[in-house]
Amino acid sequence: MVVKHLSEEELESLIKNEKSKRFAERLFFIRSLYAGEKVETAAKKLGRCKTTGYLWLSRWNAYGLEGLKPTFGGGRPSKLSIAQREELKQKLESRNYWTSKEARQLIKDEFGQSYHPVSVSRILHSLGMRYGKPYPRDYRRPDDAEAKLKSTLEDAMKKLDDIEDQEPRQALEVQEDVVVGFLDERSPALIL
Repeated sequence: MVVKHLSEEELESLIKNEKSKRFAERLFFIRSLYAGEKVETAAKKLGRCKTTGYLWLSRWNAYGLEGLKPTFGGGRPSKLSIAQREELKQKLESRNYWTSKEARQLIKDEFGQSYHPVSVSRILHSLGMRYGKPYPRDYRRPDDAEAKLKSTLEDAMKKLDDIEDQEPRQALEVQEDVVVGFLDERSPALIL
C-alpha cells in the first residue's frame, strides 16, 4: 500500500520539472502506484526488478521524497586537490602539446601521485584538454619554410609574366610546356 505524501497534481508537477533522470524514474514509479498498479507491474514498466520496486516503495512510505533520492556517495575522492588540479592545468598550458604518458609522468613528478593511463585521460578531459592525433614534422624543415615557398612562387609567377611579355607566338609555344604544381617530398603521389 502506497502512502500518498503528495497530491497527484503535485507529483505530476515534480515529474515535469525534475532534471535528474534517476529521481524522475522513481517518481514515475510512484505515479504508477498512485494509479493503482501493482509494485511488480510498475517496476517492470521501468525495466526494474520487483525487489527494487519494493525497496523504492518502502523508502517512499517511510521518508517521502527524501527516501527516493539516490544515496550513493559519488565515488572515491580525487588524489589531486582542486588547487593541485589548477596548478596541473597551468603547467600543461605552458606547452602546446603533451602526450598522456608525459602528463602522467608530470603528475607523478610534481604531485607524487600515480594514475592509471585511463584515469590520466579522464583528468586531462576534465581540465578542458582535447585529444589530437599528432602528425609528423620533418626535422629538416627550415623555420621560414612558408616565406621561402612564397618567394619561390613569386619568382615563378614573374617568370610566367616575362614569358607573356614576349612575342605572342613564342609565348604560346613556351606556355604549353609550363606546369605549376606542388610536391610533398614525404609522400609523392600522382593526381590525375
